[in-house]
Amino acid sequence: MLMRKPIKVAEAIRKVMAHPLTGEKELVPIQTSFNRVLSEDLAATHDVPWFKRSPYDGYAIFSGSTLEAGADHPVLLEVVATIGAGFTWDEGIKPNQAVKIMTGAAIPDGADAVIMVELTKEVVQNGKTFVQIKRKVRPGENIVGIGEDMKKGEVLVPKGTIVNPGVMATLATFGMTEVPVTKKPKAAVIATGSELLEVGEPLEKGKIRNSNAYMLWGQIIRAGGEPVFYRLVKDDFEETYEAVRQAVKEADIVMTTGGVSVGDFDYIPKVYEKLGATLLFNKVAMRPGSVTSAAELDGKILFGLSGNPSACYVGFELFVRPYLKTMLGERNVYLKKTQALLGEDFPKPNPFTRFVRAKLSYQEGLLHALPVRRDKSNIVSSLIEADALIVLPGGSRGFTKGTMVDVLMLEDGEGAPLWDENITDRRPQRQR
Repeated sequence: MLMRKPIKVAEAIRKVMAHPLTGEKELVPIQTSFNRVLSEDLAATHDVPWFKRSPYDGYAIFSGSTLEAGADHPVLLEVVATIGAGFTWDEGIKPNQAVKIMTGAAIPDGADAVIMVELTKEVVQNGKTFVQIKRKVRPGENIVGIGEDMKKGEVLVPKGTIVNPGVMATLATFGMTEVPVTKKPKAAVIATGSELLEVGEPLEKGKIRNSNAYMLWGQIIRAGGEPVFYRLVKDDFEETYEAVRQAVKEADIVMTTGGVSVGDFDYIPKVYEKLGATLLFNKVAMRPGSVTSAAELDGKILFGLSGNPSACYVGFELFVRPYLKTMLGERNVYLKKTQALLGEDFPKPNPFTRFVRAKLSYQEGLLHALPVRRDKSNIVSSLIEADALIVLPGGSRGFTKGTMVDVLMLEDGEGAPLWDENITDRRPQRQR
């Protein structure tokens, strides 16, 4: 009989993360780089801006020409040219001259300041245009200096950063038409169970449609991976074995859902054994998903997730997600933890740590976590609204509304660099 000794969640995570794979690099067009992970540091290849420019519409002048300017004795400077953004005045200016300049245009030689157009008045005398200035202008006033934004050689975005619109703008600034990113880890999903129907098949008594595979499909994409292999297999050892064997060849990560319990048709442990995989664990002290398993084969991790939808979902977020993100080279691979007030009583006792699907909301400036629908591992509907997992340590007779609890944020894009080793053991505190 298969021996199952539950290990703590933190220990299970350590066992998985002790076998990291490094993703390969590839170049992608900048247009498709959004949400990809940089595989190299992004450093400035030139100063930004690389020429002095004006931040406002106004007049580029030599500040010394305004030393005597005042409200009662304005100075008049001859306007010798007008330049817009993208154009230059290469003849420069002399004292008592000005160039009308638009936002972003290059500062002409001889000018060391810009006075905003709102502070001036144009006058025409003897067929010439002058700008009237009624105050002293300081040297360097309203000049955007070379390298004021970014200096050549400066590391602006470290590798492991997820490309967002701001990063895309920076890439474009330095003419990077192609972006070095980490290839998306290829992930395989194998759903096991003779009771499962494909999505398009009509219902039959005793059978259900396969929802787990498509849930995992979405979780893989959300975590940054690429689903490449899908198979629905019956409760047959040889069919299951062959599907897993083929998936190992085609993917970096292999996930099975179902078949990890101790029933007569739960073949995943035997599949691991025939493949020659090293079992990392086959039971975790958590609910839902205590039967979650993992094994290592040729440097790759095989994840055995529960056949119950919510248990399968939690298993992915706790174990597969950080492994996949580590392959991408990301720095914050774990779910971000915060604290919230428990939104309702949770009287259910449990010897294991429980991860409760929840919806977060702010009420009177405080974050609240409300359990979503029924807390059973076979419930699918609780995943519709869930954007967090409430962490309720085991060994309690239940928890009361208003208790301050740890929560893991499912939809947060920031993540965390480390797993909180104490999160499943810390006793929640009643809010006073």
